Amino acid sequence: MRAPAAAVLALPGVALGVVGLFHPMQLSYDTSRTWWLLHVPGLFVFPLVGVALMVLFRGRRDVVAVLAVLSAFAYATAYTALDVVSGMAAGYVTHRLGPGVPRPDEVRHLFALGRPFGEWGSWALLLAAVLVAGDALWRHGLRAVPAVAMVLGAYLVHVSHIFAPEGVAGMVLVGLSTAWVAYVQPDQRAGRALAGT
Repeated sequence: MRAPAAAVLALPGVALGVVGLFHPMQLSYDTSRTWWLLHVPGLFVFPLVGVALMVLFRGRRDVVAVLAVLSAFAYATAYTALDVVSGMAAGYVTHRLGPGVPRPDEVRHLFALGRPFGEWGSWALLLAAVLVAGDALWRHGLRAVPAVAMVLGAYLVHVSHIFAPEGVAGMVLVGLSTAWVAYVQPDQRAGRALAGT
């Protein structure tokens, strides 16, 4: 894949890493506006990390490709749910309650609903990263060694979401590794043209 196209695949992960620099560590009235507003663009960007991973397997129908695409889809779906429930909804409700109001059970219930989605989504991202990195190493050898950073990145997201510094570094690593795997892959269209198909 050409470098500009590969760079586009890095953008979702890198953008979420940048957003993570501004993500409050705790939800309170004082942080609630930033909390929920940051999750509005997240609604559109979190799934794009999964889409970028799926693009790496475009045109393939083998078992590894299917498992990687399904894992990326599971991450994108579950993390979108986390973003809506624990991000937008919990932050918005906390903000609307006003200053000095203790966090009510309703907000705690939102986090209780969102937390499992985040857990499932981050495990799915980790599985997708292992599949992508392993597949890249198998197909491209030493050129693909930087793809291993995707596994570390996904692990950091698993333990720290996009909170700084670990989650920020994790999302950036996922984004950059996705771009690298795309870059070392041969252009599928060119390959088909050379094969005369």
